[in-house]
Amino acid sequence: MKNFEWVQPETVADAVAALGHPGAMALAGGVDLLDRLKERLDSPSRLVSLRKLPNLSEIKVAGGVATIGANVTLARLAADPALQKSHRIISDAAGHAATPQLRAMATIGGNLAQRPRCWYFRSEEFVCRKKGGAECFAQEGDNSMHAVFDNKLCAATHPSTVVTALIALGARVTIAGAKAREVELASFFVKPETDVRREVDLASGELITGLSVPASAANLRTAYTKQVAKQSFDWPLVDVAVALVMDGQTCRQATIVLGAVAPTPRRAVEAERVLAGATVDVLAAGRAARAAIASASPLAHNDHKVQILETVLARTIMNAAAGRAS
Repeated sequence: MKNFEWVQPETVADAVAALGHPGAMALAGGVDLLDRLKERLDSPSRLVSLRKLPNLSEIKVAGGVATIGANVTLARLAADPALQKSHRIISDAAGHAATPQLRAMATIGGNLAQRPRCWYFRSEEFVCRKKGGAECFAQEGDNSMHAVFDNKLCAATHPSTVVTALIALGARVTIAGAKAREVELASFFVKPETDVRREVDLASGELITGLSVPASAANLRTAYTKQVAKQSFDWPLVDVAVALVMDGQTCRQATIVLGAVAPTPRRAVEAERVLAGATVDVLAAGRAARAAIASASPLAHNDHKVQILETVLARTIMNAAAGRAS
């Protein structure tokens, strides 16, 4: 690990200025960044600590709208009583992320901006496309945990589990920089076809300052499921967030977001169309799940993820319609 300068600004403006330095990187909880330093993926000349920035560690719920600071830990997201009442699916998803120890460290800003956990990308022995190479080694290698959609250029999956719930609720991300901006979280993630070297729409000198989540629609029912290979801590095989606006047993509007199956969080628009206007029962949930996987393109060793996704999605739709927590 190379030497680096440590900077601890006390205002967002000072943090933006410090991040404008060539080779500077932001540090919040440090869960992913410290891994990348040890893996020699990154060698920053300056680390800019975000821990002392004011107002970035707050959760506020007013008029049904939730405002979440970028430094809020996943543990707090999972446990906050106001958020559990207003946007329960976010707390559910945060509570399923990582281990209790990591949830106590990891911030939501860092969770959204973390880099893929593909073992080829993380190994210094493989110069894959994300590192400027000409090959995605997962295409012909061990791809058992990799993408089953949109995987031709890069087969790494997006690592955040909380993001599926946030997108399902229409969250927006606030960004500080030379010019402050706010964007839909769903459009914040960069597809490999746009730029295989990066995953999020953050320019040099920009940082995530928080999220805003709109008030839930009347009669909104939600459910979240993370499916892992073993019950102890593990990265997801698939995870699913479902938000249904219901009129009795009839679905008026569906939002379904799939995680761990594509390089970016994936909206299952085909499944949403199946459910819109339908009575949600086992048959409808099954039709929607089959529609969601119809365009899957599994690799040699991960077709099991498609079957798991179909089952998990159907179950999560039924849980959401019934108002049951997953």
